Amino acid sequence: MDKLVIEGGKTLSGTVRIHGSKNAALPILAACMLADGIVHLHNVPRLLDIEVMMNILNRLGCQTQHEQEMVIVDTSTANSFHVPDDLMKQMRSSIFLMGPLLARFGEVTIYQPGGCAIGERKIDLHLKGLRALGAVIEEQDQQILCKARKLVGADIHLDFPSVGATENIMMAAAMAEGTTVITNAAREPEIQDLQNFLNQMGASIIGAGTDTITIQGVKKLRPCTYEIIPDRIVAGTVMIAAAATRGNVTLTHCNSSHLTSLIHVLKRAGVQIGVCNDIMTVSCMGRPKAVERIITSPYPSFPTDLQSQVMVLLTLSDGFSVMKETVFEGRFKHVDELTVMGADISIDLNYAFIRGVQRLYGATVEATDLRAGAALVIAGLAAQGKTIVEQVHHIDRGYDHIEQLFQKLGADIHRQTPVSDRLDLAN
Repeated sequence: MDKLVIEGGKTLSGTVRIHGSKNAALPILAACMLADGIVHLHNVPRLLDIEVMMNILNRLGCQTQHEQEMVIVDTSTANSFHVPDDLMKQMRSSIFLMGPLLARFGEVTIYQPGGCAIGERKIDLHLKGLRALGAVIEEQDQQILCKARKLVGADIHLDFPSVGATENIMMAAAMAEGTTVITNAAREPEIQDLQNFLNQMGASIIGAGTDTITIQGVKKLRPCTYEIIPDRIVAGTVMIAAAATRGNVTLTHCNSSHLTSLIHVLKRAGVQIGVCNDIMTVSCMGRPKAVERIITSPYPSFPTDLQSQVMVLLTLSDGFSVMKETVFEGRFKHVDELTVMGADISIDLNYAFIRGVQRLYGATVEATDLRAGAALVIAGLAAQGKTIVEQVHHIDRGYDHIEQLFQKLGADIHRQTPVSDRLDLAN
């Protein structure tokens, strides 16, 4: 397994381009199944999750290729509605294929998806939405069989604004007969990107970005060319790293309107932020200030995917901060690792109480999930001494060569691949 080795204490400075959004690209890759032909997607990052989704599409009979930041998907040869168990276990986002495959073939077989161990993430809202559209679903142990002779539009209320359920319903309803209205829908920018992509293919969808989405079903969708939005979580990670190292960083190809809640928190911590079109500058010349209270919640509130990274900044702040996690119950696993590095954090149920310390110290730590891994990288960049981050494959799920990203900003960070792995690649 690869490791990241970081010599901390260096101030980040320079300019970095933010790559395309993982959380937008994955459902859009799944949605390619709704059209028969060749789809060109631009600004697609090279990530493990993207690779898994492309492997699934290949197993379904599609032909895919990833050239630099462009992915080409030819769905004209798709011939299977059975999503392989081994690939579903690698990535939760494989669940996105339910809606498109059901719409295309009238049938889909999937398994309970895998992904990061950050707490229970049920798929009941996905199943509820598809049943409302006319699907008959049978669950057998870990296997889920889903059939629909015809999908018909319906009024669907989500008990929780689930991003994945909203997207799955949108994709299935795009080719259903009649009108579908989703209320209490998720409002994330990635939902809007999926709407824009589907409409580019000929769908008729309005309302993404609000809590009510209306889909007028059409009989056929056509292939198209589309560019994925920037990754707001990668942008946020870089912004927090710049502040934690008391640096001065410019981010290009980013959308500040997707980061309003983070910008508000960082400004409360004393971080200076400038915005001009798709360019942001972030600087923090002195010790950051504590932020009295941060609560994670669905967009547009503060994102759970940036909770662990911001916690690193708060450990280095002047004062006492409180964070409340309301989305995932298993998202404080990074706290033990930060404590090893000298952080003063105590946990009580879904609250984290953070007392700022003068500095963090390098240590060997383990990435337990994607965002926790990113937080440990930030901690290593800001810490005194050497930090080794293990289980880097978690980080590779959402960051395109994170070590190269921070090397461009002057960080002393490199990837260490075991000799046995290098020999396997050579052979």
